Amino acid sequence: MNGTLRRMWSYMAKEKGLFLLVIAMIIISSVLSLIGPYLMGLAVDGVLAGWVGRELLLMLIWLILIYFLQSGAVFFQNYWMIGIAQNVVFYMRNQLFSHLQKLPISFFQKRQHGELMSRLTNDMENVSRTLNGAVIQVVTSTLTLIGTIVMMLWLSPLLTVLTLLIVPVLFAGMKWITNRTGTYFKEQQKNLGDMNGYIEETISGQKIIKMYSQEKRVIDEFEIKNEALRTSSYWAQAYSGFIPKLMNMLNNISFTIIVGIGGILALKGAVSIGVIVTFTTYSRQFTRPLNDLANQFNMILSAVAGAERVFQIIDEKAEGKDENEAKTISSLKGDIVFDQVSFSYEEEVATLQQVSFHAPPGKTVALVGPTGAGKTTVISLLSRFYDADEGAIYVDGIDIKSITRQSLRRQMAFVLQDSVLFRTTVRENIRYGKLEAANDEVVEAAKNANAHDFIMKLPDGYDTVLTSEGSDLSQGQRQLLSIARAMLADPSLLILDEATSSIDTITEMKISEALNKLMEGRTTFVIAHRLNTIQHADLILVLKDGKVIEKGTDKELMERKGFYADLVRTQRQKGAV
Repeated sequence: MNGTLRRMWSYMAKEKGLFLLVIAMIIISSVLSLIGPYLMGLAVDGVLAGWVGRELLLMLIWLILIYFLQSGAVFFQNYWMIGIAQNVVFYMRNQLFSHLQKLPISFFQKRQHGELMSRLTNDMENVSRTLNGAVIQVVTSTLTLIGTIVMMLWLSPLLTVLTLLIVPVLFAGMKWITNRTGTYFKEQQKNLGDMNGYIEETISGQKIIKMYSQEKRVIDEFEIKNEALRTSSYWAQAYSGFIPKLMNMLNNISFTIIVGIGGILALKGAVSIGVIVTFTTYSRQFTRPLNDLANQFNMILSAVAGAERVFQIIDEKAEGKDENEAKTISSLKGDIVFDQVSFSYEEEVATLQQVSFHAPPGKTVALVGPTGAGKTTVISLLSRFYDADEGAIYVDGIDIKSITRQSLRRQMAFVLQDSVLFRTTVRENIRYGKLEAANDEVVEAAKNANAHDFIMKLPDGYDTVLTSEGSDLSQGQRQLLSIARAMLADPSLLILDEATSSIDTITEMKISEALNKLMEGRTTFVIAHRLNTIQHADLILVLKDGKVIEKGTDKELMERKGFYADLVRTQRQKGAV
């Protein structure tokens, strides 16, 4: 907890000047809150001593001025603290989002997207709420508590000692309560993240859920997660709710003792009636900051739980840095060599074993094989989403590790089986391949991708804003936009992941025509599931269990009558080709 609080303070330190102003306003408001009751006591004693209207009017004016100034100080401390809190959360959220962009692909493959979103939203908002109120309240309560004790000791040491009798009982009760609330607040944030992740997952998978009639199952699973969140939230709030009740009980006991003992002392002339009035007000002020501190401590525990979840992501190891000697490339011929490359996602489970091949510039290389053979892994290594455990990969004769990741990926374009589109205009979705492209270049790329005609039929043409993931377009239309994006990028290396699968025949013809234009003069890697789509590839690599077991053209492999030939025959028998 202490480490998390120190890290949160490091963000607040950026607003040091404004924070000092807040502290100044807190000190002023705390001092004025102590002067007010003291003047009230003087007024009571003055009345008993026979003050006339002029003295009372003057005292009233002083009291009004003091409370007016106190309200002004409170306003400014809150106003400035809100600015500090929002700036701190702004810095933290920016750092978290920026760090997410630097994390390796493997990180996102192991995490629910909704759970990550929860850290960016719910957990950050939790920190924001606490900074808005808790920081001021803690400082104010602490200063008020110290000042109140000093004033109480000055007025009557005996009554002060009687008031302080409740403190040991209070701290014992708070310790018992907060030991439990901290655990439940952490569990609450974790359960909230899990539930958000599940919600995101089920919303994204609505078609599958409905197709397989799994509505009842997902509802039942959601109820389990919702119940876990309800239980942890219930106990977190229930335990934290005990504190105000405990404070009120002890406050009433303290008030009763002060009034009773104070009355006896007043009758004996040991203290004045004004002192009793002042002291009862101070006793209230003494327990109020204790109550506030206890409540804010619970808020801080909740915020710490949220901040810890944020810092967990920030502390995740970013994608490997480029080597010191790595250089930036502006273009590639596209000559690719894999030299005895081995790789595994997990220790003792080899994904690729001693893979070697050569892809000459401008040629098409097809990767075929059963699921789990390592086809996608070859592309991931070529893109440097991962680095090979053994062996080397060369691009134009240069070790791939000697090239910066960013400049390498700028020479590549991907057309995947599942097109990824963003919630923005059609124009900007295409321009994602080359951000500085002019509008004419975007249109030209769309025409070359056979996408221009259907785009012009959309309500606002190129300025039509797509819904989430382009769900208002057909799969074929989404694929054509992906091809247009790749064309605009003008890559040296092209990656196709069965770009024509699950597409109707007419649309497939349009996509195939667009892909043929895109592949011209570029080194292309095709991950093929339907083998009829790669019959004209210059090189076919057949992978099985992470090894290249056959390589050659379609004609050569069919004449060899090996594993590839068996795959082709099997697909033909099933009507897949």
